[in-house]
Amino acid sequence: MNARAISAVASGATTTGSPLLDVRNLKKHYTLRAGLLGAGAGIVRAVEDVSFTMQRGEVVALVGESGSGKTTVGQTILRLQEPTSGEILFDGTDIAPLRGAEMRDFRRRMQFIFQDPYASLNPRMSVGDLIGEGLLVHNIIPRKEIPDRVASLLDKVGLRPEHIRRYIHEFSGGQRQRVGIARALAVNPTFVVADEPVSALDVSIQVQVMNLLKDLQEEMQLAMLIVAHDLGVVEYIADRVMVMYLGRVMEIAPASALYHNPRHPYTESLISAVPIANPVRARARKRKILKGDIPSPLRPPSGCVFRTRCPIATPECAETVPPLVEAAPGHFKACIHR
Repeated sequence: MNARAISAVASGATTTGSPLLDVRNLKKHYTLRAGLLGAGAGIVRAVEDVSFTMQRGEVVALVGESGSGKTTVGQTILRLQEPTSGEILFDGTDIAPLRGAEMRDFRRRMQFIFQDPYASLNPRMSVGDLIGEGLLVHNIIPRKEIPDRVASLLDKVGLRPEHIRRYIHEFSGGQRQRVGIARALAVNPTFVVADEPVSALDVSIQVQVMNLLKDLQEEMQLAMLIVAHDLGVVEYIADRVMVMYLGRVMEIAPASALYHNPRHPYTESLISAVPIANPVRARARKRKILKGDIPSPLRPPSGCVFRTRCPIATPECAETVPPLVEAAPGHFKACIHR
């Protein structure tokens, strides 16, 4: 079996057809400089040996607690942060070592939707300039056609064409996120990373924005990596779910299989924290609450990084890092006891 096939099997993806995205052994480390009297030096292992693949038009949800490395994975794939090591194959080309004009050719096809639209959108630029900037940079259409294209994009994301002349401070949180989505889609990408796209919004607005993302993904046949800490937010939009903890992948599975039959203790605890609207079912459910806090990536536990909080951990868990193994067809977990 060649390296690409091994990567696909290890990531839990189907091997039919060449994947759009193939991430192999991705690592992102940050070196801390020594402070007063040499204190504080070390390496923060934000992402450690992450491998997965994505097919064209597939939606994968990347979930886990804050500090698990989810956002870092998304930013590193798009080269917003430089990987420490590993391969990032996009449509067959390893983009990890690319620089300058070579990487710029891929920017149009890979876009990012930020968690905080107010912080990620320039307040000095009008909505028309914000959305049209990518069209200018990549020279996609003539300058005179940009206003019509921007107006069409605003309509597509549920805003009015006359909003083209407004500034970002004139919008609500949900409207700002719609502007951010329009900006990401302006250049017709094939792959989008959405980093906690609804976490800063009211619950009622969260549903609207997730419905919008789902509709746009289906209409444009986008491959989408959605970063989230709430499994309930991505339950109905994701084809597969990848669970991360302290920089490592704990479980990958089709969404329905993961929600109804989780194979990793960490996934079980995350699912048990999802609110249930039915009060009878909510009272009958047995919560699986984890003890303690997520350890520091500066000094991760040996062996299985989840063992310090795992209810079924044994001394054996401290000896080796558990590999992703197939527990059921297409369902992979990194646990030696399940």
